Amino acid sequence: MNKLQHTLATIVLAFCALTSAAQNGAWIIYDTRTSDIGGNNVSAIAADNKGVWVGTYQGLSRLSNGQWLDYSMFNEKLKDQSVNCLKVDERGVVWIGTDDYGVIEFDGTHWTEHADETRRLKMKFIKEIVQDVDGVYWIGVTLGGIVRYDGYTWEKFTPDDSGLPSDFILDLAVDRANRKWITTNEGVGVYNDRRWVTYTVQNSGLPDNIVPAIAIDKDNVKWFGTLNGLCSFDGEEWRTWNTSNSPLPANQVNDIAIDNDGLMWIGTSGGAAVFDGVDRWAVFTSKNSPLPAGNIYKVANDNNGNHWFGNDNKGLAKLSGFTLPAKTTPSQNVASSGSKTTPTATDKSQTPAGNSDEKVRINPHLADGYITISIESPSATVTFTNSSDKIVKTVPNYKSGQRINIGRMTKGMYTVGVKTIRGEKKIKFNLK
Repeated sequence: MNKLQHTLATIVLAFCALTSAAQNGAWIIYDTRTSDIGGNNVSAIAADNKGVWVGTYQGLSRLSNGQWLDYSMFNEKLKDQSVNCLKVDERGVVWIGTDDYGVIEFDGTHWTEHADETRRLKMKFIKEIVQDVDGVYWIGVTLGGIVRYDGYTWEKFTPDDSGLPSDFILDLAVDRANRKWITTNEGVGVYNDRRWVTYTVQNSGLPDNIVPAIAIDKDNVKWFGTLNGLCSFDGEEWRTWNTSNSPLPANQVNDIAIDNDGLMWIGTSGGAAVFDGVDRWAVFTSKNSPLPAGNIYKVANDNNGNHWFGNDNKGLAKLSGFTLPAKTTPSQNVASSGSKTTPTATDKSQTPAGNSDEKVRINPHLADGYITISIESPSATVTFTNSSDKIVKTVPNYKSGQRINIGRMTKGMYTVGVKTIRGEKKIKFNLK
């Protein structure tokens, strides 16, 4: 850009930041008109300690200290090349997934191209790259399955020779047990280095078999972005949020990124959102923020508290200084404070539902993953019902003071039903 264009761009960016600051956070929009970003079709974002890497249909760009740099100047194979994914490993090496040249590594000085393996394993149209707990790289290839690379050998998995549900790979993630979760256009495959498990609409709570995105939170809960909403799976229970039961701006969820505070940042076909996983939301669209209209294809967070949104044809947006507002509707919350016990929830201070004169007291020990219930009768049947009126846990013949493990239950609002010979008492609490 010439000097006049730079001046105009600075004015535009300053205006965006100023006008949106009152809306909780400041925005900056980068596109080819107002900056030196390589392209407006943002297909990949990866942050490191010095800036942010951005992949577009036109190659690889880098924003650092407010300055853009086009890396096709240093590697001609990136010129007008679609960069579909980016991964910065623990060494600081950038892994670049391209359409035509497979995987390219860049350590800041040297480029490593795997041309022979790209030809032999037909590794074009790279969709995603992740690294597991052993340091092994897993590479998702659109219409080509997944490739395992341990730094020495390469191994390919396809539906013909493994339990992979489809060779149309959409996203990859690795959980704390080192299981590989592969999302496809025909469901989700899980691989533990020995055997495969597949989840589809037919055998699980997935709302759609096309799953463009997956993220795994600090509690090892899996979050899926589907064409029919956002879905979570804690190993036992499936839950779905869509436009009919939540503020989600659109049912097509393209990407999910979890920040250092555990908040989920979600890119959809109708805008972006942030969700605490329980009941607090904030939604960003072109109507209530400077976020450009259109498909939010990629989302990323950096260690400085910035949130990045890649539009499919209108550039890159950055949100800084945002704080998710507290829920305005008062509710009785049962939350872990890091101590061994937390304040108790009793039937008197909760919802006094039911026809029993039984005195019931819930004693949460959330740091240890369990609760106990005090009752007067010899025994009870205890049920846990979620916000969708589905019973997710039943404890028959419960004795007063007995531990009930809730460590794997999804966080959210529950109704605990305690049925004894005196009748039934129901208590509501919000598990956070």
